[in-house]
Amino acid sequence: MITLRAMRFHPRVGVLAHEADFPQPLEVDLTVWLSAPEGGPADVMDYRELYELTLGVISAEPLRYLETVADEVARRALARPRVIGARVAVRKPHVALPGPLAYAEVRVERGRRR
Repeated sequence: MITLRAMRFHPRVGVLAHEADFPQPLEVDLTVWLSAPEGGPADVMDYRELYELTLGVISAEPLRYLETVADEVARRALARPRVIGARVAVRKPHVALPGPLAYAEVRVERGRRR
């Protein structure tokens, strides 16, 4: 299992008019489970691949829904060789709600764990 936790980006994200105009903080966690290669260790993967695929999703802004972001990161992770499962959490700390809130978070899991 490999996890990249709290990757930070500043895309335009949300469904409100001002959210489409102004970038805001967004955090992404990505955990992947890998199948073991023939004769090698199971949990070896270049972390840059995982970061770059996440950045590729975030760069397709403006983004509307956290659910869509999480699902697309998971889908792209599962398209990588040997990745058999993915868990993605997307957090948005600046949510337009009338009371205090640390962040809104969406999590998805796709595929399977070892």
